[in-house]
Parts: sequence; structure tokens; C-alpha cells
Amino acid sequence: MPAPRPVGPVPGPGPGPGPGPGPLAGTGTVPCTQVFLASTLYGTATLAAGIDAGCFPPAHRRILLTSNHALAAEVSPGLTGMPGFDVLRTRFDEVIDWNAVIAPLHPSSWTPRPEDVPLWERQLRALWGLGEDRVELIVESLQVPPARALCLLFPGAAVDVYADGLMSYGPTRFRLDAQIGTRVRRVLHPDLVPGLEPLLLTEFGVPAELLPTDALLKVLDGLPAGAPELAGVGEGPALLLGQYLSALDLLSLQEEEDLHVGMVRGAHALGHRELVFKPHPSAPAEYSGRAAAEAERLGARFTVVSAPVLAECLYQRLRPALVVGCFSTGLLTAATLYGLPVARTGTGAVLARLTPYQNSNRIPLTVVDALLPDLADAAAVAGWAAPGPEQVRSRLAGLVTAVGYAMQPQILAERRAEAERHLAADPDRRTRGYVTRRRLTSLGLPGGIPAGLAFLPQNPAVRRVVRRLRRLRAARS
Repeated sequence: MPAPRPVGPVPGPGPGPGPGPGPLAGTGTVPCTQVFLASTLYGTATLAAGIDAGCFPPAHRRILLTSNHALAAEVSPGLTGMPGFDVLRTRFDEVIDWNAVIAPLHPSSWTPRPEDVPLWERQLRALWGLGEDRVELIVESLQVPPARALCLLFPGAAVDVYADGLMSYGPTRFRLDAQIGTRVRRVLHPDLVPGLEPLLLTEFGVPAELLPTDALLKVLDGLPAGAPELAGVGEGPALLLGQYLSALDLLSLQEEEDLHVGMVRGAHALGHRELVFKPHPSAPAEYSGRAAAEAERLGARFTVVSAPVLAECLYQRLRPALVVGCFSTGLLTAATLYGLPVARTGTGAVLARLTPYQNSNRIPLTVVDALLPDLADAAAVAGWAAPGPEQVRSRLAGLVTAVGYAMQPQILAERRAEAERHLAADPDRRTRGYVTRRRLTSLGLPGGIPAGLAFLPQNPAVRRVVRRLRRLRAARS
């Protein structure tokens, strides 16, 4: 185990829970161990940038806890084997494999039983050499395991949540136990949409904190961008981003291949003859076959990057003339962090079929669809420029609040008035593509039903009849 860094007194955890055990004899302060949970290379880079920028207070020890969420994690490449991980792990004193700790259980599904928590905490403190240290947790995706499991296992630990994508702009997926929610001190996130504030965990009054962009760029610049397939590719290709949406049941495999073929046709129609496709690391090898065949038919060169490098590393090496995707976070990092031209495709189709309405992909889809130009609109792609913070606040913030409230009206109950103001002031009904009339009606929001019938959703008798009809329909099916 590496020797712990000598540091001064550790600041208290602020608005979270009080400090842990009392001072160790003769020291005057309680050693603090920070446990950083990561499952992706981009997430680890986010943590490294936060450490470099001083976003985390000094600690006696820093542990990076890696988690492999692949269905067959035993045979799937883990985070520690990805190019660039060795560069990032230098920020931490120790790296621990969470999959190995809880094997044969799977990190994406396991949480401890309440009665087992004290035993587990005692075991982990002994296994990781924590002793009586005060523990601070820095986790992602707090609503689900393994982050939720880790927070349960250390019930006295203060919690920081970090976000590396667009989901932080949406609401918390479901109501969190106050025992966890009230311990969260902040949501640390990169400024992917300047001017837009995250909704995540706002029901607990958790403030959002920006990760300094220059620190994140510096970390990303230090990662290797090597991929043997790129040997003959020069600067300025069109870079196509795959997301493996069929694995999330958002599209069928056939539909996703159609999406990639559409990316090829759209980029070619805009004059691009050099195309680079970056598939999702978990996607099967044949995933890009039809897109490659379409590129050959059109006379364009098509290169598939099979190496598990970050899209941001390709931005640095290739300086793409255009970045195309559906609703990948990479579209926003390209536009906001690197100033590259971007275009979206397929967002409307995915939005139209996304179920249930509370699906956490809805906010990323909404942000990308409302903010970025459509690949099929050549004039929009050529003339698009990233909006400034004031434009985002005036054009996008109200929409995100309205969609977020419609997704989670109970969690975001205090945002109802904001949602109503946005919907009432939307004469062109542009929000209708993001919040269906059925959803507006069921929540009694402006635009749902004619004003003269606005009392119906709140009428107890009507609500009883609707519930009875739903029960009858369920019984018949």
C-alpha cells in the first residue's frame, strides 16, 4: 500500500453529516479517507481533473474503487485495462476492484440488506485498512448500485456526487431515502451546457458546482489517442459516434444500424468523404457493417476505431470537421469544450418512442434535440454556433425544467410553477414535442386540454372514473 500523503488538518464535511469518530490519540485530528467510485475512463478523468483543480479537500488517503458494469464482467475488459488509465491512477494512493470485493455478486444489482450493513462496514474497514478514519464518498449515479450500495455501507460518510454526462441536467430517477439524500454535499459536473443548471438532487437542496473546464481539458489532453486504424486518416474527417442504443432497448439492432447508415448518408451529403466511426466499446464487431457498406457504395472512405479510446482523444488528434451522433455526451464535449461543428440525427424518433416517460435518457435527448442542428439540415449545420449562457437560460432552461417536472412531478413538486410559466408562455407549442399532450393533461399542465375543461384533471369524481376504467382495462388484458 502506498504511503499516505502528509497533509494538514482535514476540513469538516460542511453541510453533510457531522464528522466520524473522535480524534485519534495524540494527533488532534481524524484521518480522512476519500473513496472515489468510477466505472468509466471518462468518469475517472473527471475525478482526476477535480483533484488537480483542488475541488476535493486534502485527505490522508485516496482510494479509487473501480466497478465493471458489463453483464459478463468476468470476461469484459475493465476500466484498469483501458489506454490512459495508468496516467489517471497516479492521483490516487490505491486502486481497488469493487467486483472482486463483492464477488460473485454483480455491482449493478447488489445492495446490502439493512441488517448486514454493520457487518459489511466493519469488514470493509478491515479489508481496506480504514481503521477509524472518517470516510468521504465521491460517487456517480447515486440512485442505483454500486453507488447506492456504497452509501448504505458507510452510513456516516459525507457524499459528493460527480456527473460526467448530460443526465445530471435531469431529475433524480426516483425518490431517494433521506438517509442518503441529506448527506450529499454537492453535484460536481463539467460545464457541458453553459447556463444550464442541473436538476439532479435539487429536491434536497444540493448545490451544483462546476468542474473547471481548463482542468478537465488538461487531463484529457494527457491521455493517449493512439489507434492503429487511424494511421492513414488525416485531420478534418467527419467523426460518427455510436452509442449501442439497442442494448438499452431504445432501438432494435436493425434500427440502430439504420441510424448509422443515416449518419453516413448525411455526412456524405454535406461533402465529407473521409468518415471515422467510433462504436460504443460494448458493441459487437458487426455493428458497423451496413454503415461501412453504405460508405463504400457512396465512394467515401470509412474507418472504424476499435481501440477503446475516448472520443475526446480523437477530437484532439483528428480535429474533425464535423461530429455526428444521436444524443451522445460526446456531441456536447465536442461543441463546448473543443469548439467543433456538430450535428444530431435520430433524436426525434427515439424521443417519440421513449418509454416510460420517466426514462432518464429523456433529458439528454431533449437537450441535444433542442440545442444542436439536424444533420439533414445543411444550412442549420453550416450556420450553427454554440449559444451563450444567456441564450441557454432563456431558450433551454425553461424547457428542461418543464420536461423534468413532467418526468418526476412528485420529486420536483416545487418546480411546478416554473413548468407552468414555461408552458403557458409557449405560444408555438414547441414543447409539445418533448412533453406529450397526454402527459400535460394527466398533470393538469397548460396545453394539455382546452382551458374550459382545465378543472377535469383535478375533479375527484373524474379521477375516480379514470381509475375505475384503468382497472377494468387491466383486468381484461
